[in-house]
Amino acid sequence: MKKETRTIVVDDKLNIEAYLLEGIVQPFPNHFHDFYVIGLMERGHRYLNCRHEEYSLMRSDMILFNPNDNHGCAPLNEDTLYYRGININSNVMLNLVEDITGDRKLPRFTKNVIVDDEAKSYYQPLHEMIMNGSQEFEREEYLYLLLSHLLQNYAQPFDTIVPTCNIEVEKACSYIEENYAKRISLDDLCEITNLSKSSLLRAFTKVKGVTPYRYLEAIRINESRKLLEKGLQPIDVAQQTGFSDQSHFTNYFNSFTGLTPGAYRDIFTSKGKKNDE
Repeated sequence: MKKETRTIVVDDKLNIEAYLLEGIVQPFPNHFHDFYVIGLMERGHRYLNCRHEEYSLMRSDMILFNPNDNHGCAPLNEDTLYYRGININSNVMLNLVEDITGDRKLPRFTKNVIVDDEAKSYYQPLHEMIMNGSQEFEREEYLYLLLSHLLQNYAQPFDTIVPTCNIEVEKACSYIEENYAKRISLDDLCEITNLSKSSLLRAFTKVKGVTPYRYLEAIRINESRKLLEKGLQPIDVAQQTGFSDQSHFTNYFNSFTGLTPGAYRDIFTSKGKKNDE
């Protein structure tokens, strides 16, 4: 039997806590928290009792607990639990909701268990980045996208009109293009556009079709290609284009191009050698 492991990481920038439970077999008695919980079943099969409702939890089910939601769970079919969780205290949630909706009021999720591929697509990378200690502002984007989606679909309604803000979006693009080699934060982009984080993300995605962080990564990858084509080493290119380390650079470059930076560089250095012959 695989050893049970419990890993907890606190993101000081986002002020939220992420944790990973692996190989868990123990049941959890009825209890409640004074914070919000957003969870994802990675593997396993569990019985959940929450607010007098019973659920059979399976892979890809997401869990939404409001503060003081009484709940307990136990394994089914002797399955071990693999579970990702994020805890958000009420003060942090209040600030996030105000930024997203303009209404400073704590939400109450109307469903405790959901199956939602879009929510999952925001949640998984957010959780992984926090667990890995990432300092990139992409994780902040995912947090806002996740909460905007959950609030819109599983809590009180809020204004879904997406502002255009073309001028502001172009200001953000120009700033990214001029400063891609530096560490850029979502706060920086909000300051120069005078938009809230939620408004910036929604407007930017509507106008450009990608989030600000994805736009930044695309700019960095395009610039890195030029440097690799000149024969620079991948480690030097990573430093000159703003990637936190070579591993981060390699992963992103491969996801954009299908090649490692070294393999891409070799294509052009090989061409140079043949032309010299």
